Amino acid sequence: MFLFRGNGVARGASLRALRALYRSFNEQNGPDACARRLLREWLSSEQRAQFDASGFFEVTGSLTGRRYRIHQGTMSNVLELNEALEPKTGWCFLPERALAVGDVMLAQKIALETDEAAVLAIAKPFSPRLPFVRGAH
Repeated sequence: MFLFRGNGVARGASLRALRALYRSFNEQNGPDACARRLLREWLSSEQRAQFDASGFFEVTGSLTGRRYRIHQGTMSNVLELNEALEPKTGWCFLPERALAVGDVMLAQKIALETDEAAVLAIAKPFSPRLPFVRGAH
């Protein structure tokens, strides 16, 4: 491990620097960062641009061709869009175990694009007009 010698002020500064280094490393290499990188690799260039600009991306359902907007989050973050690309219905579905946000969003993307019927069979609908839905426009 690390040994810090010197007066208390220098030791405190060294510990703060070490903590900052650890936080920086974890932000770049922790589970959330890895999940976000994996999600970005699976997004098309158009979806990646949408996600970077707005914090969401849109996918097309495999069965119906409906458009869905997946917002950053793990629950109540999928909105079905109408023809005018406005939120029509919200859908809540997520993996059975807790995952990083990027992993949940990737699972939602893949599920809608490959087996939309199975998703809609288990998803719980909600009103996209509720105040806690950010970015619903």
